[in-house]
Amino acid sequence: MDVLRPQIVTFDGRNYRKNPIQEKQYQHEEDEDFYPDSMEYSDEPCGAYEVAQTPHGFRATVSAPSLLYKHIVGKRGDTKKKIEVETKTSINIPKHGHEGEIVITGQHRNGVVSARTRIDVLLDTFRRRQPFTHFLSFFLNEVEVQERFLMFQEEVLRNCSKDRGVDSTIFQNPKKLHLTIGMLVLLSEQEIQHTCEILQRCKEEFINDISGGRPLEVEMAGIEYMNDDPAMVDVLYAKVHMKDGSNRLQELVDRVLERFQSLGLIVKEWTSVKLHATVMNTLLRKDPNAEGRYNLYTADGKYIFKERESFDGRNILKTFENFYFGSLRLNSIHISQRFTVDSFGNYASCGHVDFS
Repeated sequence: MDVLRPQIVTFDGRNYRKNPIQEKQYQHEEDEDFYPDSMEYSDEPCGAYEVAQTPHGFRATVSAPSLLYKHIVGKRGDTKKKIEVETKTSINIPKHGHEGEIVITGQHRNGVVSARTRIDVLLDTFRRRQPFTHFLSFFLNEVEVQERFLMFQEEVLRNCSKDRGVDSTIFQNPKKLHLTIGMLVLLSEQEIQHTCEILQRCKEEFINDISGGRPLEVEMAGIEYMNDDPAMVDVLYAKVHMKDGSNRLQELVDRVLERFQSLGLIVKEWTSVKLHATVMNTLLRKDPNAEGRYNLYTADGKYIFKERESFDGRNILKTFENFYFGSLRLNSIHISQRFTVDSFGNYASCGHVDFS
């Protein structure tokens, strides 16, 4: 990495330089993932920290879900001790399972700031290793769309079942049809509530203006595939667009994506949302609960190879190129929880914001 262009990480809307660390892996208890041999971080944040002066020195707090406390403590408490010794601070961490704030105290402001920076980098490192827990989405499972989807499935199986890899197991559950805006890691009820508040601010600042305070009238029509070879397809999706031909849906989801990326809540992999609803996915062949590429990493960041058998989509694409799945009125953005089902068979919603 070019030292003049270090990686930037974002916490609470602030940007910080991150220098590389050397990691050592341990294969012991589950909560002892690794202990950093070297913690050579830039101690000076690119933004201002809130550090309070007290009668005994200085104090700062860090909000973090209890699931990540173990990574600040480290193996036998070594990580916490190392930070305390090197920054001449005292770090108080709530007991495991208890939500609260990590409190840093010290005689010198610079030491408290340095400890806070190091803790933030550790939290960011291990948060990125957590599997996605939630995602921002529109529900696309209105009755008409479900019925048309089942018709699509029936016709594909009737006309194309002899094509390599095409069978009933790779079709999406019609009750779970959705449009994803972005993936999230939310590790506590407080983080879910914070996400709800951000969505509400988005509504007040730009969603109302774009939507006009009314549901967006859209259509699901036409199919496309993700990769570059129609004879080796893993994901086939339906396209989603505004009925009036405007760009309002794209503008709205891109603005929401941009807001969450700027706050460090969504990884900045792209700058625009692909408006689509997955209708066929080969990961479903062996696991009906599979959720696309977001299943491919463990909590400690290790890649899981998932063998998948592609299908020949050429006849499907030719025959159903303009298949009409139906019209919808999009009136809510939901915080959907992965691997859950509500009473209607859709992903459970932990919160939402309505347009009207």
